Amino acid sequence: MGSSARKKREKKKDFQKTKLKVGKTKPKATNFTDTSFHSRAIVLGQQSLRISAPTPGAQFAHHLSLLSSHSDTQCRESLAYLTNVVSGPSSAPQPWAAILPKLFPLMTRASASLRTQLLKLFRVIPAHDVRDHVPLFTTYLRTAMTSLAPEIRADGIEILSWLLDTAGIDLVASRDGWTKVLRCFVAVFGWDKGPMDHHSRRFGNSSSLTSSSGMMMRLSRDSKSLARPLQVFGQFLQCGIGPSSRSESMVSDECTFPFWHTEQHHLPRRADCYAYLNLFGQAHEEEDGSICEDRGDRCRVLQRIEPQVRYGLAECRLQGGEVGRAAGTVLKILNDHLDNNGGVEKDYQES
Repeated sequence: MGSSARKKREKKKDFQKTKLKVGKTKPKATNFTDTSFHSRAIVLGQQSLRISAPTPGAQFAHHLSLLSSHSDTQCRESLAYLTNVVSGPSSAPQPWAAILPKLFPLMTRASASLRTQLLKLFRVIPAHDVRDHVPLFTTYLRTAMTSLAPEIRADGIEILSWLLDTAGIDLVASRDGWTKVLRCFVAVFGWDKGPMDHHSRRFGNSSSLTSSSGMMMRLSRDSKSLARPLQVFGQFLQCGIGPSSRSESMVSDECTFPFWHTEQHHLPRRADCYAYLNLFGQAHEEEDGSICEDRGDRCRVLQRIEPQVRYGLAECRLQGGEVGRAAGTVLKILNDHLDNNGGVEKDYQES
């Protein structure tokens, strides 16, 4: 009984409220930590004290280094700063050869606001600075165009539209600029399942084009996701096989009559004017058509997949509305500028 009564008293003691007497402090807890000490100095891990503000060049280099950050907010703010600097009266503090390679990987970032700010920065870059970096630009652009995310694909199409307006001839005449971008359009639209002949099999077998990206547009056949890519596809064809894609020598000969072929004796205006020789690159197959400098080569590459393209455009035209109008515009470009001889004889007649 004594042990039982003692245990009851101990349990009852836990639930009893302590009565405080006037003038007597509350007892401290067993885990109490004394924080009443004072320090004479505050020590920081990293501290930067400068009398003068950083120079604009240092700020530009700092924001350029932040583009590789994993934080989308920080990267977007750096892009906004770079846009303000580039769009100002003064030029960029650093060469574009060092800036553009850091901008290209951002085309596939998941943040929509970051990609929008990236497109704003692209629009203020001088056109002559973009033309020298088109081959590297196209490599990252094809990745964005065939992404699994529909938002990234849509932004990739918008960037391609801007690039065609800025350096369209340089794009279609660069290495893999015409052939591989054309393959991207065929895969994105899902036209790789269309009718194939021996020319289209040479262009690329169905296993290379049939992938998850080949079903992208089949999963979303609404006008918003299909009409705009069709418009940019027509813009791409117009730039590659249209009248404006003729060589500068043919145009200049019309203006310098009776002196013919004067442009061929001038200094080249392109940075990679001898890229077709492939002096320092890897070997490429002839059928791949990696470099299509003139309109005739581009027409011959396009004729390899012409049945697939026409079959897909005919299906899109049956939908009507905005999609049907865009498909009709692309068909008109094919009918007007794609002849059976690859455009060679037509160019000679025009000159």
